[in-house]
Order: sequence, then structure tokens, then C-alpha cells
Amino acid sequence: MSDVIENLNKLGLTLPPSAPPLFNYVPHVVAGNMVFVAGQVPIGDNQDAYIGTLGDDMNMETAHKAALRCGLNILCQVNEAVAGDWSRVKKCVKLGGFVNCTPDFTDMSLIINTASDLMVNVLGEKRGKHARFAVGAPSLPAGFCVEIDAIFEIA
Repeated sequence: MSDVIENLNKLGLTLPPSAPPLFNYVPHVVAGNMVFVAGQVPIGDNQDAYIGTLGDDMNMETAHKAALRCGLNILCQVNEAVAGDWSRVKKCVKLGGFVNCTPDFTDMSLIINTASDLMVNVLGEKRGKHARFAVGAPSLPAGFCVEIDAIFEIA
């Protein structure tokens, strides 16, 4: 068992099944030694709870759960990209986070930090620390409160 799967287990988490893309794109692309993961929304268990707008009808606790689900969906895509061989994953290079929020909501970084923490807790400090952005958006696909994309370096 890989250290990544062991770390997920210690956190009481498992990788979800891969969700197929709903439109004309692929969920990840391997280009050379990089994996580009398409924006992941919190599709999966209880996904309807993750529809809403921060600063309006969505609370922080639920948005943190949505960001965690996005992070797990990202790791699922990386797992597929390396065919389950986590020793090939050198580094999480970057996360990009979008939060569906009102114009006066300013805590986007707190929400996206949930996914950042997941990467560090699962991959370790050296492989998990990454560059990041967290921005507010007036709406996201299907009304989800969070969407996060990622870039990983692999061997």
C-alpha cells in the first residue's frame, strides 16, 4: 500500500470513484512530466448540499466539506494518471480555487485551504506544498460552491 493511501486511511478518507466529464473535455491530461487536472467540483456523496453561494445561502462548514471533496476528486484523477503508482508523484505544483460567492465575501482562501491542507497531509510537506490561487466567482458550473484545478509533477 502506498504512503498516500495509508495517509488517506489515517485521515478516515478514501479516494472516490472517478466521475466522468459532463462536457467536451477530459478530467486530466498528462503532458511530459506534468499532470493537469481539470477543475473538480464536489461531485459525489451529498453533492446537492454543495450547491450555493458563500455570503448568501451557503455556510463555511459546508463549503469546507465541498473543498475537501474537490481535493479528493483531484487525487482520484492523479491516481488514474499514474495508474495507482504514487511513487511517480513528485510534487503538487499548483492548485487553483474558485469559490461561488457574493461580491462582499472575502474568505475564499480559507475555503481553498482545506484542499491545500489535504495535499500536505496526504503527500507530505515536501511533495504536498504548492503554489495556489483562491478567487471569488459570481457563479460556478451547476451552482456548486467550489471548483478546484491542479497541476502535479510526475516521474
